[in-house]
Amino acid sequence: MVKFLLFCILLVLSWPVALVALLLYPLVWLLLLPFRLVGIAVGGALQLVWAVVTLPARLLRAL
Repeated sequence: MVKFLLFCILLVLSWPVALVALLLYPLVWLLLLPFRLVGIAVGGALQLVWAVVTLPARLLRAL
């Protein structure tokens, strides 16, 4: 919703810049997609390491 409102404001202020932004948005999204996937993978790996590190404490707490 915020992106749409910003686009509307930009459209009122400068419609050529708004049209260029509208055309470039999908390209920027495609360029940033691999970085998002790497972020998801790194986050999952860090959660796995954290789970392995804290496993003994959780097992002792369960006893």
